[in-house]
Amino acid sequence: MIKYFRYGGLAIVFAWFFGGGITHFTSTEFFVSIVPPWWPWPLFAVYASGVAEILLAILILWPLTRPWAGWGLVLLTLAVTPANVHMWLNPNEFPDASETALGVRLVVQVVLLLLIWWSTRIPEPEAD
Repeated sequence: MIKYFRYGGLAIVFAWFFGGGITHFTSTEFFVSIVPPWWPWPLFAVYASGVAEILLAILILWPLTRPWAGWGLVLLTLAVTPANVHMWLNPNEFPDASETALGVRLVVQVVLLLLIWWSTRIPEPEAD
């Protein structure tokens, strides 16, 4: 039964990152706007993280690469955390989003990290 929940988690993680990676190329202006101002190459960061999201999402589809891709997604999610924190700390720069939505975004990020870890790790063998 747990196996099916894990597959459900993988489906969510795949859709989140594959779809999110694509939006880095279709909504580039938005993603550039959330890169913290201290980062010197915002456009590069958006494109590079978009490519990484798409590739790592694809790699979680195969059991052989799933654990490594999962750790890559964890690291990538942590790497983009400054953008989410920047949005939360500077809500006036993002008038289209409520302060509540910006806070929820950080909570979702933590839940997503846990889901990535849980769904992409190699499961323990079941006892007989």
